[in-house]
Amino acid sequence: MRVRQIGRFIGAVALTTWAAMVGVAAPSASAQPCPDVEVVFARGTGEAVGVGGVGQSFVDALRAQAAPRTVNVYAVNYAASNNFDARDELARTVVDGIRDAGSRVQTIANTCPNTRIVLGGFSQGAVVAGFVTSSTVPEAVPAAYRNSVPQPLAAEVSEHVAAVTLFGLPSPQWLGTYGAPPVVIGPLYQPKTLELCADGDTICNGAPGGQPSIAHALYGVNGMTQQAASYAVGRL
Repeated sequence: MRVRQIGRFIGAVALTTWAAMVGVAAPSASAQPCPDVEVVFARGTGEAVGVGGVGQSFVDALRAQAAPRTVNVYAVNYAASNNFDARDELARTVVDGIRDAGSRVQTIANTCPNTRIVLGGFSQGAVVAGFVTSSTVPEAVPAAYRNSVPQPLAAEVSEHVAAVTLFGLPSPQWLGTYGAPPVVIGPLYQPKTLELCADGDTICNGAPGGQPSIAHALYGVNGMTQQAASYAVGRL
């Protein structure tokens, strides 16, 4: 199966499965001034604009477990492109996501210092969220757009981030196949980061030449969003 088809396959399976279980995902909540919790979430490859099916499942679980605290949701603004053949363009859109997510985290830390931030992402979105935590610009970033990569967040911002939840984060082996640098979680965020990789998910489990599998599309319904919500709420 061609690489471009991977994103289409995963997106189609995820959408079909999620729709069958709960219907069309609800839109992100409208912004409200200084909520108790702010979720900044990056959707997966090929998912529609918003937080995606996995993101919505996570948000729903978090809201239920965090009640009566208020929870606002910010969907990271980036393409979530499935065109893996256009590597430079895909890398640029991932950088767009890192910049947008990091900017939102910084804004909330500055304007709502008592708000607890939960940063997360699924698949390609987990790559985006993971790089937001990085303490340095990855050396493997191609020179053509290295200067456009946003600088790491200030150390004090980490104090506002309660948890980082990553679903199906592509493994270094999978990323390396396509010339992408591995995701390295920054040291200030490592103690508060949960990486979830489902059994049989060859995108994240390090299997050589990982191909798309149903396991990669089922995070919204396999209980792991509930697990991640419990992890995050325990750190608010």
